[in-house]
Amino acid sequence: MLLSIVIFLPLLGVIAIALLRGLGASAIKGIALVIGLLTFIVSLGLYTGFDTETAMFQNVTQQTWIPGLGTSYHIGIDGISLWLVLLTTFLTPVCILAAWNSVEKGLSGFMMSLLALETGMLGVFCALDLFLFFVFWESMLIPMYFLIGIWGGERRIYATVKFVLYTMAGSALMLVGILALYFQNNNSFDLTTLSGPFEHSHLLFLAFFIAFAIKVPLFPFHTWLPDAHVEAPTAGSVILAGVLLKMGTYGIIRFCLPLFPGAAAEFTPLIVPLAVIGIIYGALVAMVQPDLKKLVAYSSVSHLGFVVLGLFSKNPAAIQGSVLQMINHGLSTGALFLLVGMIYERRHSRMIVDFGGLAKGMPIFATIFMIVTLSSIGLPGLNGFVGEYMILFGSFVQGAFSKIYVVLATAGVILAAVYMLWMFQRVMFGTLDKTNEALPDLNAREIVVMLPILLFIVWIGVYPKPFLSKMEKSVGLVVTQVQTEPAVGRAGEHENSGQQSVVSSQQDGNTLLKNLLPESRQPMADSQYAELALHGTQRVQKEKIEKEAETK
Repeated sequence: MLLSIVIFLPLLGVIAIALLRGLGASAIKGIALVIGLLTFIVSLGLYTGFDTETAMFQNVTQQTWIPGLGTSYHIGIDGISLWLVLLTTFLTPVCILAAWNSVEKGLSGFMMSLLALETGMLGVFCALDLFLFFVFWESMLIPMYFLIGIWGGERRIYATVKFVLYTMAGSALMLVGILALYFQNNNSFDLTTLSGPFEHSHLLFLAFFIAFAIKVPLFPFHTWLPDAHVEAPTAGSVILAGVLLKMGTYGIIRFCLPLFPGAAAEFTPLIVPLAVIGIIYGALVAMVQPDLKKLVAYSSVSHLGFVVLGLFSKNPAAIQGSVLQMINHGLSTGALFLLVGMIYERRHSRMIVDFGGLAKGMPIFATIFMIVTLSSIGLPGLNGFVGEYMILFGSFVQGAFSKIYVVLATAGVILAAVYMLWMFQRVMFGTLDKTNEALPDLNAREIVVMLPILLFIVWIGVYPKPFLSKMEKSVGLVVTQVQTEPAVGRAGEHENSGQQSVVSSQQDGNTLLKNLLPESRQPMADSQYAELALHGTQRVQKEKIEKEAETK
């Protein structure tokens, strides 16, 4: 029940704004902010009540929805989706505050779109029914279409159409994959009862992976992102970078890896180079961008390449690092877009050449910008370092692919420092342009918006244990599923998923985790992972037998 309240509470705000839109701008903004904050506060109950001793889904609700189709309202969270839910509920009120004075035209529609988008994103992270997942996935497209298409920049129509076409192309492939799994799962969309091997697993893997790769976006599916970011309003860019892109990486870890481990293993030699190319390419293109917003947009392509690299390493430390890096990217890049939006409201320009010497007249802005910039490049002591280090360490020791890729990915960290520090130096130091002399520093509202983000940036960088411990068991189960589950190949025969590498890679990953987790939350032993996987397989087989008996 609590999870359902969190998911649909924003819709209450949509209804309230629709009914009371005649009360004026202050009332509309107040309603949206109260609902956003209330949703975040309620979602904290998911954190406090979360049981770290199990890898299974919690706060589960399952009710028959459309009996004839075998679909149900089935939701739940584990240690992976928990953090993405909290990230969503945290960033939504931040976006509402960011748009407080910048949106005047159609304010009620803007706030309604933002809250409706929150429900769609939360549903994606919580859905345990494939049909329900697809409904939530598609539902977020409509409010995002409005946010960019109505409140965006001059080329908003082009950016919106491009965003929609890319998303719908991926959605079409995903729908085909969902229907194929439906017919192979006794006409059921229930994710928890899916048990491989599946026929045509390679094609199914590609259908899901391409849909999620577009959303990440992974090179070469990234071309929609810079246009969407540049044309979106500040709040739209924050929610796009902070949450929407994570739907792609979440889909990979929730569907592609555990459902099709054999296919994932075969495609890893192709996907890992794409991730590394994305890391290097995104960094190189960011270095030559004259537009602040476009620079940050291409940095996302680079940063999320690290996440994909860690996921396909199939190493517990690297995958935990990837999940943590999803959160880190949402905080750091979201903060960068907020800061770019704040300076744009004052200067009405995002061109780097139009700035210089801002630190003299805007010391608070410069200080916050410096912290966020250092966070983005992965400075030790800030959040970005922890995730990137775990990804690179886990990927290197795994040995599932050439260590050359990890070395090249490390070069991406250096390039990130180059373009981010170059941008910071050009904007904050040098000669102060006369046009910028009168620019005011951050006001109280803007400081309130930034402080919570800065708190989490420092907290994760200094003490990541509370964040890692919640996801440990869930990540461990995913690793076990990926390493031990067989998959049906093209000829219909079982393929070896690399079970022999489980012990060595897991031991290497656990060496790092022992240093990051408290004694009471140490990584599980190999036998515990195997026991979890065996328990899950036996449960699925039992449920299938019972369903077949009922059908007969």
